[in-house]
Amino acid sequence: MEHAARSEKILCGLDNQYYRATLKSMGFTGDDLKRPVIGIANAWSECVPGHFNLRQVAQRVKDGVYRAGGTPIEFGVIGGCDGMGQGHDGMHYILPSRELIANSVESMAQINLFDGLVLLGSCDKIVPGMLMAAARLNIPCIFLPGGPMEGGVVFDGRQSDQTSSAEAYGMLSAGKITEAEYTALEDLSCPSCGSCSYLGTANTMCSLAEALGMTLPDGGIAPATSAARMVKAEETGIKIMELVEKKITARQILTDGAIRNAIKVCLAMSGSTNAVMHLTAIAHEAELSIDVLNEFDRLSATTPQIAKINPSSKYNMIDFYRDGGVSRMMEYLAAMLDTDAMTVTAHTVAENIADHKYPYPATGLVIRPADDPFGFTGGVAVLRGNLAPDTGITKPGAFDKSLHHFEGEAICFDSEEAAEEAILAGKVREGHVVVIRYEGPKGGPGMREMFKAMKYLYGRGLALSTALITDGRFSGTNNGCFVGHISPEAAEGGPIAIVHDGDRIVIDVEKRSLELLVPQAEIDTRLAAWKRPEPKFKKGWLGLYCKIAASGSEGAILKYDRL
Repeated sequence: MEHAARSEKILCGLDNQYYRATLKSMGFTGDDLKRPVIGIANAWSECVPGHFNLRQVAQRVKDGVYRAGGTPIEFGVIGGCDGMGQGHDGMHYILPSRELIANSVESMAQINLFDGLVLLGSCDKIVPGMLMAAARLNIPCIFLPGGPMEGGVVFDGRQSDQTSSAEAYGMLSAGKITEAEYTALEDLSCPSCGSCSYLGTANTMCSLAEALGMTLPDGGIAPATSAARMVKAEETGIKIMELVEKKITARQILTDGAIRNAIKVCLAMSGSTNAVMHLTAIAHEAELSIDVLNEFDRLSATTPQIAKINPSSKYNMIDFYRDGGVSRMMEYLAAMLDTDAMTVTAHTVAENIADHKYPYPATGLVIRPADDPFGFTGGVAVLRGNLAPDTGITKPGAFDKSLHHFEGEAICFDSEEAAEEAILAGKVREGHVVVIRYEGPKGGPGMREMFKAMKYLYGRGLALSTALITDGRFSGTNNGCFVGHISPEAAEGGPIAIVHDGDRIVIDVEKRSLELLVPQAEIDTRLAAWKRPEPKFKKGWLGLYCKIAASGSEGAILKYDRL
């Protein structure tokens, strides 16, 4: 027997009384169980400021589902805050949690045979994890975040955020500010809930969810505390019912064209380097043919940078929203986009652009037209060379052009903590290239972010005179000369493992190269003598993860054939 909706398989017919009785024990009515059932995957918690408002958001989504004739059933999803995991063992779990999130959403959708899903989450690994699940399930899905937080008190020439505290600690260690100035930020830098106010990975991925067509226009970036956020929530509940009725599934939206649109928007806003890895993983789950890494490389040469948001400028995400946000960017980039791509509005990108009503007039301060851009190439770049045979990722749109060619002397560390201690102790000097290795997906494990190291360099006045390279990752808020995601990673015998203190390294953004100035014969000799280290974790989730995680260049996906 064929069923018009997935849920009918367990909710219709005399033989399915068991399932109806189970749901009725929680107060669902017979009428509720005759309607399409929509799962509300809610990553609400009191651990994550970006998720703190998701109870209220979820209620408005439910209102919309009810209003449109469906029955919402809410369930919880884990979600860790990258900020809370920074600089300690907790960061080992952050990237691996992306896979747990995808698996948990998939599990609940299949256990309960939901007809559609609304995915509620805002932060770094939660957004891609949920989108990966949508691609894997291929049922009607809409993603909706909780929105960005307000900017804090002005510090160092811009509205502050929690990362200002890390920069300020570097300043304090260098004697540039007083302890009173430093401690004042604690109460004033984060004035509301919401995803971080800058263009970090969280807000990059929320923006790209819009660009992919998986979020309603403006749904990715309307402020967390705004009425607009609640309006979008109810609209999302209504719209998921239309997608279910029209049988518009996630893979009809997550196409090669949609991924390419998201890449162009990411390049045009100088989004987080982590987006390269997450879009790769989403494309993998959707079983697409597109090579995301090569597309970033190819398109960066022709995609103008038309938006500048902190850390590329002093303007934050709410400034970006008020200047037109992703919708205005896509309007300005329309000639370069696949505007026939379907979206969760049940309309194409072109139709969304034509119908969009901007709540605020354009200022031109955050977003510029494509013929008058901030830069004529994209803000994210893919580098290759003898130090990164399979690539490394950098973000030239977020740092000074004087750093687009940097040659310096290596100072090497085998962990994030060792590098941070050396920076604060003044051991890192002008002209150094800080090398942090054994922090990749397998070696870390979990590909930790070198957030604090970069912020400490900035705070100590070294942002324009040093560089940092790593097989780990970077927070989207980092600026300064950096290269991350270096593949192969050190734990897999990549060349970054055999760099010595004092070696010369050249980072050349224009040539897209990362080179170790050591003769190839010497590199070969060092690699032959290298010995693979013992895994840092041999049991539990991380013990499994470090066995099967792929490299950053492959999206750090899980390769089960390695078992």
